[in-house]
Amino acid sequence: MHGSGLELALVFLLAAVIAVPVFKRFGLGAVLAYLVAGVALGPDGLALVQDADRILDAAEIGVVMMLFVIGLELSPSRLRVMRKPVFGAGGLQVLLTALALGSVSLLANHHWKTALVVGLGLALSSTAVSLQLLAERKELASEHGRLGFAILLFQDLVAIPLLAAIPLLGGAKNETLTWTMVFQAVGAMAIVIFGGRLLLRQLFRVAARTRMPEVFTASALLVVLGFAWFMQLAGLSAGLGAFLAGVLLSDSEFRHELESQIEPFKGLLLGLFFIAVGMDIDLDRVMAEPQVITAGVLILLAIKFGLLFGIGRWPGRLDPRGALMLAGTLWLGGEFAFVVFSEAVHVGLMESDLRDRLVAIVGLSMALTPLLLLGLQRLLSGIDRPDRPPRAFDDIPDQQQPRVLIAGMGRFGQIVARLMTAQRIPFVALEHSPETVATLRRFGNARIYYGDPTRSDLLRAAGARHVKVFVIAMDDPDTNIKAARLIHRMFPEARVLARARNRQHAWRLMDLSAEPFRETLGSSLEMAQQVLVELGFPPETAAEHARRFREHDEKLLRAQYLVYDDDAAVIQTARDARGDLEKLFEADAGDEAETKKEPGIE
Repeated sequence: MHGSGLELALVFLLAAVIAVPVFKRFGLGAVLAYLVAGVALGPDGLALVQDADRILDAAEIGVVMMLFVIGLELSPSRLRVMRKPVFGAGGLQVLLTALALGSVSLLANHHWKTALVVGLGLALSSTAVSLQLLAERKELASEHGRLGFAILLFQDLVAIPLLAAIPLLGGAKNETLTWTMVFQAVGAMAIVIFGGRLLLRQLFRVAARTRMPEVFTASALLVVLGFAWFMQLAGLSAGLGAFLAGVLLSDSEFRHELESQIEPFKGLLLGLFFIAVGMDIDLDRVMAEPQVITAGVLILLAIKFGLLFGIGRWPGRLDPRGALMLAGTLWLGGEFAFVVFSEAVHVGLMESDLRDRLVAIVGLSMALTPLLLLGLQRLLSGIDRPDRPPRAFDDIPDQQQPRVLIAGMGRFGQIVARLMTAQRIPFVALEHSPETVATLRRFGNARIYYGDPTRSDLLRAAGARHVKVFVIAMDDPDTNIKAARLIHRMFPEARVLARARNRQHAWRLMDLSAEPFRETLGSSLEMAQQVLVELGFPPETAAEHARRFREHDEKLLRAQYLVYDDDAAVIQTARDARGDLEKLFEADAGDEAETKKEPGIE
């Protein structure tokens, strides 16, 4: 297909819209749908797209954005605690897998330098496919999910010196230049980490003060792509740059807003990336050498599966089921192998025919993994997992799932938040004013984040699916109604407590199954109670009168709710209630007088 960019976009969108629902319907997952759609669209399928490599290069932005979002979910404290699984399990996996697969390449009569590149290239797993599979199954926070992420993170780190070593192995560059590249890489990471700490929050504070969503979105994309470009310019992985940017912002007040802004771009571009990988699978090569390609795929999966299972058991300390799931998620080849093998051909370490075979093997392993993992998961579904003590990174306070979400941190919401803090109840608070967020964070309130609580993507990013109670405490009644309506639509069974300006506002909230709390009722009753005390009423009697009035008024509120769209009926119920209230207190006064006449009562 040699049409315009618009035609290409339409083809990709149509493929995604058709393939993903069909595959999801049969429980096969979105990743396999994208890969199959890519094979169908590519040069060896319907040939609607010819230049798969160019599309693959552009679609790698989706992987970059995915790593940024993952970085947002990893606080620096959690990352520090995870250093042992990253460098321990991750380093062991790359070393053992490279030795095993490199040995197989040596047995196939390849030079030791070629065998080394083959072993290291195939040792790397697909970050995009593996993390997407974990996310689809909601297993990123599981034991094998966390260990899998640690291994993938080390693979991303080791890919950098691997690329630097390929020219050296090919004799194209000398060792001095390699040391220069190392110092350049360390300097780039230092600039990103220290410069990012100083500048990123200031940038987003300025963008937030404009109160223009498109400016904040542009700022988020600028940071992600800018950090990725800078790290790539320094000879490092673009994904590593985006990941570091996410980690630096993981404990900032803009964390959830950034995640909600990037998520739509990430999803679309990641889908395009999988389609491009599918288009890059050389079916002609597979058909020409079916035995060789099949044997290569089986050897790759078998060796990586066995080694990953062993690493999952030790040093990963997973139970057998978790170790099997880890192995079934990471046994595939990785997209970075395409880059490694192409660079090896460029410096003369590998022939083009061998590169084509290896790319076909990696591509098929990526396409088969979602299907094989589905079968493995069904095979293990009946096996109960044993209880085990938590790990060091399982119980870090700033990663607790919120039980309460407070929308609005004005004078009303702050009181609720202070009580939650005193009781050590995990909550998350959303506030659309950047000035209020900055002020409260200066006082040590790290659970407040910038963002508009009336947006569904922000609620999802803030972990609303885990919330048991929603507190709507914003100043503007219309904004409160909008938030209550959204929560009622997204979480119809959720418990919603909402601040109400007056009776009319309370009735509108009750329409949305929210329980209203009139903002002046409590303080007004406290003042009225004190007035009675000042006039000579005993404090207990004044408190009882206030309590009886509140009960009566709550009954009236619900009675008027049934007719609140009829002004005449509302007025009549108010008149009737006033008379009932007077009679109620007259009866109370009579009872008190009779009580005082009884013997022994003063």
